[in-house]
Amino acid sequence: MRMHRLRALPLWVAAAWWGSLTTVGFFVVPMLFAYLPSPALAGNMAAHLFAGQTAISTVCGLLLLLVFRSNAALAPADTAQAATLFVVAGVLLALLVEFAVSPHIVARDNLALWHRVGSAMYLAQWLCATVVLGKLAGKGQ
Repeated sequence: MRMHRLRALPLWVAAAWWGSLTTVGFFVVPMLFAYLPSPALAGNMAAHLFAGQTAISTVCGLLLLLVFRSNAALAPADTAQAATLFVVAGVLLALLVEFAVSPHIVARDNLALWHRVGSAMYLAQWLCATVVLGKLAGKGQ
C-alpha cells in the first residue's frame, strides 16, 4: 500500500508545479495589475510572486528529477525519460527569467522588450510543466 501511494508522488509534484504556474501567472498577477492602485505597486508585488514561483518550480523540478532517477521505480522508465527533458527545460527557463530577465524588468531597462521576453519564457515554462503533467497523468499513475 505504501509503495502504491509513493507511485503517485511524481504526478502530485507535477500537478503542484503546473498549478502554481497557472495560478500565479494567469490569475494572481493579472489581478494585481487590475486592482492595485498603481502599475508600479503591482509590478513590485508581481516580482516577489515570480521570485517565489521560481523557487517552487526549482524544487518541483528537482524532486521530479530525483524521483525519475530513484531505484524505487516511482515512474515508468519510458515516462521518466520522456519527461526529463521538459523538466530540465522548465527549471532552466524559471532560473533564466529570475536571474537574467527580471533584473532588466526591475531596472526598467527596455521594459517592453524584457517584459515580452519574460512572458514568453514563463509561457514556455508553463508548457513544459503541462507536458510533464500530461505524460505522468497519461500513464495512469
